[in-house]
Amino acid sequence: MTVPILAARDIHKSYGRGATRFDALKGVSLDIQQGESVAIVGKSGSGKSTLMHLLALLDNPSSGAVELSGRDAINLSGRVVNQTRNETFGFVFQQFFLTPGTSVLDNVTLPLQIAGIRGAERKRRGMAALEQLELADKAHNKATDLSGGQKQRVVIARALVNNPSVIFADEPTGNLDSATGKVVEDILFSLQKEKGITLIIVTHDEELAARCDRRVYIRDGLITDSLHSTPPATPDAAPTATEVRA
Repeated sequence: MTVPILAARDIHKSYGRGATRFDALKGVSLDIQQGESVAIVGKSGSGKSTLMHLLALLDNPSSGAVELSGRDAINLSGRVVNQTRNETFGFVFQQFFLTPGTSVLDNVTLPLQIAGIRGAERKRRGMAALEQLELADKAHNKATDLSGGQKQRVVIARALVNNPSVIFADEPTGNLDSATGKVVEDILFSLQKEKGITLIIVTHDEELAARCDRRVYIRDGLITDSLHSTPPATPDAAPTATEVRA
């Protein structure tokens, strides 16, 4: 059986103590395979962002385990965890978290700088990522000079610059209009298909979630459902029962 690239094993996460204690996750188990696209869907306060932060090794569960390729993350050294977050994972957030006073290229190459990559190699890889997102002509612009859609594409370029195996996207189109959001969605799913990247999207947007291979629904700190998306029918395929009823 294939070992999941990421797995949650009966994880609980609580904040505070006594009367102020809040149980954000109450026993969540989830396997995510390499190359899969998964939407974690829920309302505000459901626990979906907490789950993403734990899977991304940005926080530790109160109990249970998060496994990376079969290894309990609790047994990884701090150096390995930091290296994994910087080299194996890429992050695309609703808030762009760009440094406004520096160039687009410098924003994109920040993970490489943290990893200690030399300047010439940082520039080469940064420009390659920007070219992939059709932003090479904006490399020397300040981040403040860009539109919302361009800023989100810069964030995706930054997430890609280290050739990650997993991209976490937390409401990646939340700050964009519908047309620009669709462009950003197309980029993310194209990258997932072409590069075999595992794509984990946290969202309350059902249309975005439906584009993923699987939708995992979470409510009040518990997974309530997990649905695999049905691939689009080919022209020669027979109509489904749903299509006939429609």
